[in-house]
Amino acid sequence: MTLGLTRWTPTSDLFRDRFSRLLEHAMDDSIATSDPTKALGSRHWMPAVDIKESDEALTLSAELPGLGKGDISLTVEDNVLTLTGERVFEKDAEKESYHRIERAYGAFSRSFTLPSNVRTDSVEATFIDGVVTIVIPKADEAKARNIEIQ
Repeated sequence: MTLGLTRWTPTSDLFRDRFSRLLEHAMDDSIATSDPTKALGSRHWMPAVDIKESDEALTLSAELPGLGKGDISLTVEDNVLTLTGERVFEKDAEKESYHRIERAYGAFSRSFTLPSNVRTDSVEATFIDGVVTIVIPKADEAKARNIEIQ
């Protein structure tokens, strides 16, 4: 089954993750001002997502610390699963004296193309301890089965 995603490999992801962090760090520094709260609206972030596959289903787990289940939305349309939400900066910036703000705030969106052999009408999602877990069952014809040899 093909997800339209590449399989995780430690060597390729190590380089990609380090390069991405380097670019993010460079962008964050260019946005920085003497008032760190002014840069909040321009910061972008994406939750980390793990995807695993079993004989029965695909499971996606996304880290969303500091959010509640009312802060996120999950849709499936044309075999594309989309997770969206927003982390809002709730502190009164005028009363606080921030020296550094490293946590990302603002809207996010992650979309995943699903294979054709899943049941998008039976997707289930749970939200526990800042992690949303999405289970997408496979269609019966996609599940592994034993074939009797004649």
